[in-house]
Amino acid sequence: MKSLNKYLQKQGQRYHDDVFDVNFNSDIIVVIPCYDEPDIINTLESIRRCDRPESVNLSVIVIINSAVKTDIDVVNRNTKTYQEVSSYSKKIDERSFIVRAAKLEGLPNKHAGVGLARKIGMDLAVEHFYKTENYRGIIVSLDADCEVSDNFITTVYNTFRSDGNLNATIHNFHHRVESSQSNIEFAVRQYESYLHYYSECLKSTGFPYYYHTIGSAFAVSANAYVRVGGMGRQQGGEDFYFLQKVFQLGGVKLLKETFVYPLARFSERVPFGTGPAIQKILDEPDGVLKVYSRQSFKELKRFFDMKEFFFKKDEEIITLKVAELHPVLIDFLNEIDYLKLLKDCNENCATLNSFVKRFFHNFNAFRIVKYLNYVHPEPFKLEKITMITDKIESTV
Repeated sequence: MKSLNKYLQKQGQRYHDDVFDVNFNSDIIVVIPCYDEPDIINTLESIRRCDRPESVNLSVIVIINSAVKTDIDVVNRNTKTYQEVSSYSKKIDERSFIVRAAKLEGLPNKHAGVGLARKIGMDLAVEHFYKTENYRGIIVSLDADCEVSDNFITTVYNTFRSDGNLNATIHNFHHRVESSQSNIEFAVRQYESYLHYYSECLKSTGFPYYYHTIGSAFAVSANAYVRVGGMGRQQGGEDFYFLQKVFQLGGVKLLKETFVYPLARFSERVPFGTGPAIQKILDEPDGVLKVYSRQSFKELKRFFDMKEFFFKKDEEIITLKVAELHPVLIDFLNEIDYLKLLKDCNENCATLNSFVKRFFHNFNAFRIVKYLNYVHPEPFKLEKITMITDKIESTV
């Protein structure tokens, strides 16, 4: 429990007091950021209807948040949502299931957003697990517009309990689309196909952290959460940044048959994600999403396949080997000073295994995205997405 306490002691400003009853020993805590969300009760009902193992205590915390400059109409709607969630919480008559709401108004504009809200909720979960001495507590990330499959809670709980080395689970997804929105339906299915395609292509390169990073589709142990320093306060993409750190811990499992069902809709709250992706697809002249080419991943694989060769080699030999790669990849590697990155790996690693781990720490998901943007649309051409359905493999 020392790691949980150490993490809590390091945290700065405290935004909200503990909302949980210390006599209710939660096994799983679902954290839901909520900003101007009128249908949160549907999400809570979806969670409540889930099958749950006997003797497992499930808690949900809804972080209803707004910033200093948030429009007063949104603040008022948040207040209504808070009242609805509070009322819903009181009506629940189950010994093993509770819902709590935290309303945070006037958060600093510099940090206010989904990242900070998710962090506040997850930090409160860590505090609860520390107070109840539950070192194996599970934190589930969900969004306010999500529903979940009936097996969601049971599968997540049983998966963590069956593997003491498990740090996180990643869940499958299928967006809900409101009726009579065929254009959005077509767009979001393309986006889903892209997420699977991108993960598949990353895996084909030999990159070990190829899992998709949807903020509403993961669970993490309290221990792993504090080991990576907790959730970031980014106003978008906080899930991506956080999960990249978690992936490097190892002990990650994809749950192919466990689904979240987010609502497909437009959104201007974040610069990327489902909402902006839908808009981008609809803005395409032919309404078809363009994606990074398979050739660009094949060229990257050639570089990744050389990683063992680079171990304890001098720069001259490394340079000669890298010269075998595609010229544009070589240009990119020089752009990021790859020799310095490999030197860092060699100077700090005594074994090949540690070298490979540090190699992918340096040539990480962020640099892969930079590479893909560097080589498209020239010399590699963007390709039209090929629609696939739930193509995602389960692995540890």
